[in-house]
Amino acid sequence: MNRLKTGDKVKVMRGKEAGKEGELLKIVRVKDRKGVEKVRVVVGGINKVKRHQKPNPTLGLAGGVIEIEKPIDISNVMLIDPKLNVPTRVGVKVDEKTGKKVRFAKKSGQTL
Repeated sequence: MNRLKTGDKVKVMRGKEAGKEGELLKIVRVKDRKGVEKVRVVVGGINKVKRHQKPNPTLGLAGGVIEIEKPIDISNVMLIDPKLNVPTRVGVKVDEKTGKKVRFAKKSGQTL
């Protein structure tokens, strides 16, 4: 079970964007040169870069300088506890009523 899901509010803990918060937009799985799978995440408003794009009339893309969000490693972000509004680790437990796995915040114990 994934500890983070799209739509979660996360805080960047390391890197040049450390301390900033945003919403998790996408989870990307990529393979490096050795074939090892890495999990990276795209966070809204974080790690923005400028890209010079040529116009492409067949795809309907206008040319110019555009800003896009690039993925960062999943180990550099932490979920924000909805109850305490601080970064927390995420745990997984089995719900007694439904028998399904649920995520919970380790600091407050609240289910997500």
